[in-house]
Amino acid sequence: MSKLRQIDDDQLVQRFFEHDYRDRGVVKWQGYYLSDHTAALKKQAKAEAKKYPAKVQQSLEEMSQLLSKAYANGQTVSIQLNDRDLNGNFLPDLVGKVIGYEDDRVYLEGHSGVALMDVRNVERAERGTTRVDSRV
Repeated sequence: MSKLRQIDDDQLVQRFFEHDYRDRGVVKWQGYYLSDHTAALKKQAKAEAKKYPAKVQQSLEEMSQLLSKAYANGQTVSIQLNDRDLNGNFLPDLVGKVIGYEDDRVYLEGHSGVALMDVRNVERAERGTTRVDSRV
């Protein structure tokens, strides 16, 4: 009798999974994500979606004049480097007050020296500009 009962139970279970059970797929696993993790993923996606358009390639002389004037007047500048990310997009501008220069390097407040040969464009930063990238 137990053998017969086992067959009936197996058939019942098989029928349940074939006809009645609805797998919720990924939904059942979403509770395992921490809110910090999902917030970090959203922040990363937002950062990757930002695009920084290419600015005009300036001559070394033009960039030197702008940087020298900014240094003399204590102005903040925005510098676009020729560096690009893995997708070929330009990185955020370096923004800071020019605090010095030597030979072929310029120093911005909060950044290490930047080689002029790596610079694409220099412009006076607008007041309230917050696009600061501290990677250099």
